[in-house]
Amino acid sequence: MASRGTTETSKLKQNLEEQLDRLMQQLQDLEECREELDADEYEETKKETLEQLSEFNDSLKKIMSGDMTLVDELGGMQLAIQAAISQAFKTPEVIRMFAKKQPRQLRTRLAEMDRDLMVGKLARDLYTQQKVEILTALRKLGEKLTGDDEMFLSANAGTALSQFERVSADLGSGDKVFALASVEVEKAKQ
Repeated sequence: MASRGTTETSKLKQNLEEQLDRLMQQLQDLEECREELDADEYEETKKETLEQLSEFNDSLKKIMSGDMTLVDELGGMQLAIQAAISQAFKTPEVIRMFAKKQPRQLRTRLAEMDRDLMVGKLARDLYTQQKVEILTALRKLGEKLTGDDEMFLSANAGTALSQFERVSADLGSGDKVFALASVEVEKAKQ
């Protein structure tokens, strides 16, 4: 599934080319052996081969009337946002709460982190990383951030989170973002 259809598209194209080659070779062989076959046998075999070519042509028309590729635009967007989520969020707990749309739990986690930082239980760099993740998740959930939180976020958000913001905004529906975040939660569990 990781190929998002590119491998399948390649295989489909290869199979179609092989089928066309086989049918053309069959016609060529038929012409070369024409003298060895009686007229009825030759005509019947040629008719069957031409029918197969006609069916093959009909199949090609159906494929070409749509998109030949098995990779669609949504699959491409899904890849982009999965990459953005995996780069933006390093903390599986934050991904899980974001995917489950749990702003209250995210705010509780943020308060716990503030306490842990004060008592020296949490390193400053880890605190900053996780706070940025939580604030970004809260923003994407439509929660109102304080002025201080906005300033903290703009001062500390890296390119990965900016990319996540941009890609998830391009998707439009938050439900798609949450579905993809859920996938990231499952990956993080493994």
